Amino acid sequence: MAGGATAGGVAAAGAVTGGAVTGGVAAGGPGGGRRRAAGEMRGVWVATVANRDWPSRPGLTAARQRAELIAHLDRAVRDRLNTVILQVRPTADALWPSPYEPWSQYLTGTQGRNPGWDPLGTAVEEAHARGLALHAWFNPYRVANHTDPARLAASHPARRHPDWVVPYGGKLYYNPGLPEVRAFVREAMLDAVRKYPVDAVHFDDYFYPYPVAGRTFDDTAAYDRHGAGHATRAAWRRANIDKLIEETAAGIELVRPATQFGISPFGVWRNAATDPRGSDTRAGVETYDDLYADTRKWVRENWIDYICPQLYWNIGFAAADYATLVSWWADVARNTATRLYLGEALYKTGDPAQPAAWQDPAELSRHLALAKKHPQARGHVFFAAKDVAADPIGAMARVVADHYTQPAMPPR
Repeated sequence: MAGGATAGGVAAAGAVTGGAVTGGVAAGGPGGGRRRAAGEMRGVWVATVANRDWPSRPGLTAARQRAELIAHLDRAVRDRLNTVILQVRPTADALWPSPYEPWSQYLTGTQGRNPGWDPLGTAVEEAHARGLALHAWFNPYRVANHTDPARLAASHPARRHPDWVVPYGGKLYYNPGLPEVRAFVREAMLDAVRKYPVDAVHFDDYFYPYPVAGRTFDDTAAYDRHGAGHATRAAWRRANIDKLIEETAAGIELVRPATQFGISPFGVWRNAATDPRGSDTRAGVETYDDLYADTRKWVRENWIDYICPQLYWNIGFAAADYATLVSWWADVARNTATRLYLGEALYKTGDPAQPAAWQDPAELSRHLALAKKHPQARGHVFFAAKDVAADPIGAMARVVADHYTQPAMPPR
């Protein structure tokens, strides 16, 4: 889920510039009747944007799509994971029959075309049958990975309400500064919560878009109309995202109280050089200042059930040391009701373009060992499903062998 990633949800925070349970976990799930360890998040993201993880390509038959999805669930069970985070609204569209937004183009190749089955409904049913929790992953404001509204389905809300849309950096976004946009996206997402017993609603790191050099996100008209009472445009933008988080949490509580709300932000809130409360990092992106997402506040105010920062750097990485960030986030989560999970860059392992640490199959296993020193850290989520399956240098196998010898329930 890092900025600029084609996964649009979790992927490329390699450089530090940015560039995403209660019901259904059966006692007889993975591992059968064996005693389970104490609650621990063991999750995997399944990205659908650009067909990153699933479906493998658009236009497959319904039976083939379903078989590929089941294979990811079965792989999670084999690796003794317990949670699948499935991207179900990648670009203001839907992987379920939604009255608000069109079917996703990543299913059939044509936005708005019925794929002939219900992917989200099937995923919830099949995950729960395997003892897996299913978190529904939504991207609130991204409309398209291009800037041509004519390429959207004729029924798309962005075509009916062009005043809602801001082109920026080669993409289209809903304007977070418009109250009517915030109300619409909240209701579009809550439709899935009403229809299916999802174990959580999950947001990734995209709020206001990652900054693009030389480009301006043009929300001047919205600021002029709605910005009164805020000292700066930046403060107004943060207030808009705060409202999205608060109102979404309230909506989930009203519609399905057992469903959790979790967020997986970019791993750096602010650098200490910017704010003494920040981490001892030198990241080129800071969520507070660049994405207008005050992630630290959401944890401290207990607005969300869990936070899963994307700590996509190796131990000892100079600009953003994994160990430093685990310690910082543990301090943030201490004495709050917000659970801390850690996002892991499995996709980097074995990639020759990455630093040498990522060529070592034991790097991720060391992450889990380090995190155990911090009681606030209650598990890990791996990006992403395709990489869990491929595991080119055996890094995931090493994690399983070293840390997941027995099944575990997710934290409750």
